[in-house]
Amino acid sequence: MKKVILYMAISANGMIAKEDDNTGWISKIEWDSYSVAVRQSGCLVVGRRTYYILTKQPEFTELNDVKLIVVSRSKVELISQNHLIVASPKEALEKLKDFKIIIVAGGSILNAAFIEENLIDEIYLDIEPIILGKGIKLFSDGDFEKNLELINVKKLSKNEIQLHYRIIK
Repeated sequence: MKKVILYMAISANGMIAKEDDNTGWISKIEWDSYSVAVRQSGCLVVGRRTYYILTKQPEFTELNDVKLIVVSRSKVELISQNHLIVASPKEALEKLKDFKIIIVAGGSILNAAFIEENLIDEIYLDIEPIILGKGIKLFSDGDFEKNLELINVKKLSKNEIQLHYRIIK
């Protein structure tokens, strides 16, 4: 059975980046947790802006062997033959139909699109010990409401926790 997991680092007040797309406040501990999940899955789905942010990170080389799908209706310059562009969340899942676990990792527009189309099964939120006054929310505004069941709470470090939820369908 295929499982689609939304995996995001967030501030204590639910932001995934500063207004200027800066994610420098995300810890190495969180990156390591995220990187392990993505490498174990073997695939990753992101939006266009997240792709440009992610591929500029020095740690991104850890994900060289991962099949990466960019969901965008705009042109995207891809940096690897292992990366593909698709126009919709459903098309992304179709391209990854051979994977048992699919990781979706932002941004807020992509997250909302997957949630609105009922395509997410579980959510991992790695909560960083920071509050951002302005920034990009976990989900862009949309017409959706989901109930969650808490599966696990894990302490990643002295100040970071991971919440693991199942979406109740």
